[in-house]
Amino acid sequence: MAVPRSARVPKAERAPSMHDVATRAGVSHQTVSRVLNGFAGVRPGTKADVLAAIGELGYRRNNAARSLVLGRSHAIGVLVPNGPNFGPTSSLYAVERAIREAGFQPLVTVTPEDTQSVLGALDFLFDHAVEALVVMASVRNFLAAIDAYDAGVPVAYLLTGDERAPWSVSVNQGEGVALAIAHLVSHGHERIQHLAGPLTSTEALLRVEAIGVEYERHGLAPLPTLYGDWTPLSGYELADQLDPSTTAVFCGNDQMAMGLIHALVDAGLRIPADMSVVGFDDIPESAFILPPLTTIKQDFPAVGELAVELLVAAISGHELPDTTPLSAELIVRASVAAPRASARR
Repeated sequence: MAVPRSARVPKAERAPSMHDVATRAGVSHQTVSRVLNGFAGVRPGTKADVLAAIGELGYRRNNAARSLVLGRSHAIGVLVPNGPNFGPTSSLYAVERAIREAGFQPLVTVTPEDTQSVLGALDFLFDHAVEALVVMASVRNFLAAIDAYDAGVPVAYLLTGDERAPWSVSVNQGEGVALAIAHLVSHGHERIQHLAGPLTSTEALLRVEAIGVEYERHGLAPLPTLYGDWTPLSGYELADQLDPSTTAVFCGNDQMAMGLIHALVDAGLRIPADMSVVGFDDIPESAFILPPLTTIKQDFPAVGELAVELLVAAISGHELPDTTPLSAELIVRASVAAPRASARR
């Protein structure tokens, strides 16, 4: 049975080609190519004609075809873990901006952290012939999946400490912990407990190792480490597991610190009169809770920019930049005070 003419799907119009642009502008397609690729030597009037023709026709360059011809995609892949964590998100904005400023195109994909999902995301990125890869993950199994993939292109690892030097770009976690503990000790605290992130995180592990060093450096008796999952809820729920002798808590991130403070206030304690709290990251909200949170600042945008600088240097065959971990910074606010006299030991 014949399909009624009104029900037939109209044939899609052919997209304008470079030859169409050349015809409209009255130039050769080689001249159009030179304009598109920014080559010098094209007369201003000719360039203006070509750009006008591009605008009139709505021409869009076929980057896939261009990649086949040039053997390059000018794309840098960015692999981001699924979740609204402040650090990776802040670095992502800086990475995407820096990639564009360097003349490349960012190709971003967000994935759950299980191995199968990570491998699928990598397939997607390399199907698009990315020339380098930024990995924003500090979770061990995430990194193991990438190692097993054998990408064959330069890979910059964000927020993993310096264990993959010179390809790892991060803030000095040990320095951040040292600043936090020294600040608490300077206020007279001797019973300092650590509310850490999950043990699957390389950053959490680095901070756990570093606080052990700081306990020894300051002659402090270590207290049991509590492990949260970076969320305010875990900080809230772990408040009732604090050691009774604790006078100050160093939290693995600001979100857990906020949850902890909420729980302590609900329990009738005053912050910092009855308990001092220090966070880590310096998220924007940390300055506006009550009391404003003393914390360790990580410069996430700088980490992202350095990662792109590293990859562009590798792609271009230039000397790699210095990737020594960036300095942490103590941000002093109002959540730390001297312990009560009755709590001193």
